[in-house]
Amino acid sequence: MDGTQTAARWSYDRRDILPQDATYSTAGCTGLGVYTPLNTARFVADQAVRQLDGWTDQQVPDRSRLIARASLYAGYATLLIGEGFCSATIDVGPELQSAQLFDSAEVRFTRAITLATQLGDQAILNGALVGRARARLNRGNRAGAGEDAARVPLAFVLNATADVNAARRTNRVFAENNQGFAVTVAPAYRALTVAGAPDPRVRVTDAGRNAADQVNRLWTQTKYAALNAVIPIASGVEAQLILAEARGGADGAAVLSALRARAGVALPALSAAEAAAFQTTLFEERRRELFLQGARWYDIRRANLPLEPAAGAQYPKGGVYGNQRCWPLPDVERFANPNLQG
Repeated sequence: MDGTQTAARWSYDRRDILPQDATYSTAGCTGLGVYTPLNTARFVADQAVRQLDGWTDQQVPDRSRLIARASLYAGYATLLIGEGFCSATIDVGPELQSAQLFDSAEVRFTRAITLATQLGDQAILNGALVGRARARLNRGNRAGAGEDAARVPLAFVLNATADVNAARRTNRVFAENNQGFAVTVAPAYRALTVAGAPDPRVRVTDAGRNAADQVNRLWTQTKYAALNAVIPIASGVEAQLILAEARGGADGAAVLSALRARAGVALPALSAAEAAAFQTTLFEERRRELFLQGARWYDIRRANLPLEPAAGAQYPKGGVYGNQRCWPLPDVERFANPNLQG
């Protein structure tokens, strides 16, 4: 939940972003922008691939690995654009819907997988397999998603690194929540338990004070301990969640129970009631396992989960909560793109 006093960021929290809003569309990383930073990341990675394709192995040492890595990052940037936005464009092209963006992401991941397999680079391979599994799941291809996810070891993790010496590279969760008190952990993530025991996957603390807005109580996360703490982009845990969803039923429930039992979590297996309500349990497990990793926004959309707080409820700092489940294509993109004008 937003914890700032000024209204510039309330629309994120209130779910009522408008196409003409500047923060979400044109602001950079430190300004909490979304559209421009993601598209910049996607363009830079795609451009690197285009340039590398024009050179030879003699001209560029380890060229295939560089292409594989850039394809991996381009895949994730494209995937996140598709998950966050109702529609978008690529390189001044036509308006693309989320499904088309997921297809584009899969193409990039597939190239990374092909090259990483040839090179024997397990880090790039596993990262691309998780990304392609996620893109396939988003497109409803559960069989394909399950095949990719099953190949990823549980211990795998691909992290986004952080650096205290560059503002745009700090761990933004820690900076905004633990240091700046500009956001607070929402009530739905406080004091979560499993069979009466605290859930170690969602570690939050009552700070004993209000957030910066002096309206919302400040709860802080302890998943990320510092400004230079890494944030997972992809992991074997996420792969197992995708595998559970792809298999469903008793097999899927068994995968979720195994995740709960792993070292460092040590929670009891799913109850009979949880297994019987598999879809509800699956998205609850995803909510907890992927806490603060950027997956919940699209889960709410693709599974049509209830919005919390509900649309129409009073927003504490003015207005009411909206019903958005994705951000609109920004006006700045529509007006500047000749393929969208008119």
